[in-house]
Amino acid sequence: MRVATKEIQKVEAPPLIDRIGNTPLLPLKSPNANVQLFGKAEWFNPGGSVKDRAAREIFLAAIADGKLTREKILLDATSGNTGIAYAMIGAALGYRVALVMPANVSDERKKIARAYGAELILSDPLEGSDGAITKAREMAQETRKYFYADQYNNPANVSAHYRTTAPEIWKATRGRITHFVCGVGTSGTLMGAGKRLKELNRAIQLIEIQPADELQIIEGLKHMESAIVPGIYDAQLADRKIAIETEAAYREAHRVAREEGLFVGLSAGAAIAAARRIAQEIETGVVIAILPDGGDRYLSTALWA
Repeated sequence: MRVATKEIQKVEAPPLIDRIGNTPLLPLKSPNANVQLFGKAEWFNPGGSVKDRAAREIFLAAIADGKLTREKILLDATSGNTGIAYAMIGAALGYRVALVMPANVSDERKKIARAYGAELILSDPLEGSDGAITKAREMAQETRKYFYADQYNNPANVSAHYRTTAPEIWKATRGRITHFVCGVGTSGTLMGAGKRLKELNRAIQLIEIQPADELQIIEGLKHMESAIVPGIYDAQLADRKIAIETEAAYREAHRVAREEGLFVGLSAGAAIAAARRIAQEIETGVVIAILPDGGDRYLSTALWA
């Protein structure tokens, strides 16, 4: 991680890129008066999601070590948010971006990525994110014109959250955080932030969120037992895993919008549902949930139907 940090400092980045991170902790209603709940509102990033952090680190590290040049096109598989982040950063830095997405990702995500100038390759919707990964790997092997960013196996994904997300949470809570709640897709957020938080205080509980089974679709999250497991994922890092059903994520996203004025996405709904469950089980604590994006990227989906 230290090597990646030193390398990216050599790359000159425009002010837009420097705006990534330092997102606010917003208080959430807690079912336990002795437990404080906060959501880290990642839609405050310039690209609108937590994935700005990993995309920035991956982009700048690849440029710094010479893997990504002006002649190459950055290629990766994405369910949407990382792709949008790549497209935004590529536009700001002057690099071409190609994204493989399942055809059934929300229309908003496709349109935003295209607005930034990214090329979209749509994969079989029935194969989900795993199908997009397989397609991207095939494309990368067929020609040398691509730099395959491979967010699921790229250590820069982990480094981004180790360097930024965890220290921000630690500082904002003045070290009082007791529980860290985070969904896993690529798993970079939990792996990076979780590792650093454990270094700061071994007593902090890391709570991993996954869909309840392979039939529960929560965009951005993976059911690891039935999916291609990311190389950066460590199944032993979390202290506890909580399975969330799609309907529970829907309900919480609806509730927090109507009762707390926060318009969040589906994976954020899942994280809040898990955080509230934790709050009901413990006597006292400070529970922090990662809220990956806002609800505006789901307007065309069943979430807001």
